[in-house]
Amino acid sequence: MKRATSDHWLARYLFIGILVAFVVCFLIFPVCVVLFEALRGGVALYFSALTARHSVSAIRLTLLVALAVVPMNTLFGICAAWAITHFKFRGKALLISLIEIPLWVSPVIGGLLFALIFGRQGWLGPWLDDHGIQIMFAYPAIVLATAFVTFPFVARGLIPLMQSQGSAEEEAALTLGANGWQLFRRVTFPKIKWGILYGMILCNARAMGEFGAVSVVAGSVDDRITMPLQVEQYYLNFNLPQAFALASVLLLLSAVTLAIKIGLEWRRLAPNIVRPQT
Repeated sequence: MKRATSDHWLARYLFIGILVAFVVCFLIFPVCVVLFEALRGGVALYFSALTARHSVSAIRLTLLVALAVVPMNTLFGICAAWAITHFKFRGKALLISLIEIPLWVSPVIGGLLFALIFGRQGWLGPWLDDHGIQIMFAYPAIVLATAFVTFPFVARGLIPLMQSQGSAEEEAALTLGANGWQLFRRVTFPKIKWGILYGMILCNARAMGEFGAVSVVAGSVDDRITMPLQVEQYYLNFNLPQAFALASVLLLLSAVTLAIKIGLEWRRLAPNIVRPQT
């Protein structure tokens, strides 16, 4: 009897070939082109491009934005997942849908919303100008725009995880006299720590690579733009060595993020691997 998992050899190799072709064309080849262009002028030119004033400023600003956004969205994601999975209230389904809005709309829309609120002609713009507070085209606006497009990642990963685990252990801990902090630290957190780390990794990767929303609120002011925007500036000004060098840094950060994700998955799955008995 033919197994349900057995396929014709032609279909098997066809699907594998399509998969490999897509990976090579849309992932491996572009990465190789960026690395080749970045190092084509030599190592000295490469490091000279990375140590240029605008490049250093873009790298520093990108890391500072990620440093602010990731903890902020992690806290929001934990609170949102806890409230949705542990409490019953009207509008829960609507709240889940609202959390996922940044995943379905263009990031440029998020940037325009903040421009409408904090811009000079926006709702709060005149008041901010009168009090000497600058939000737009500065670090606060970049953080707000990046937080908007990245805040669903932690919550979206934790909500189904906590729903699948249920609340039986938390209820048992409450009956034994545990308070809220003890309940979270000793019962809930050990079960969701991997989900939190995965969400933080995705949030960090998106924060460092965000372009659309940041381009609206940051403009093109020198020393106030992140790495993706600085790459565009270099490319439009025909500074190709600097553009590809800075793009290679983004690739390196993405590779580090992927390596961390793989390492976390391996650590999570390692205790569950059944070793053969000798």
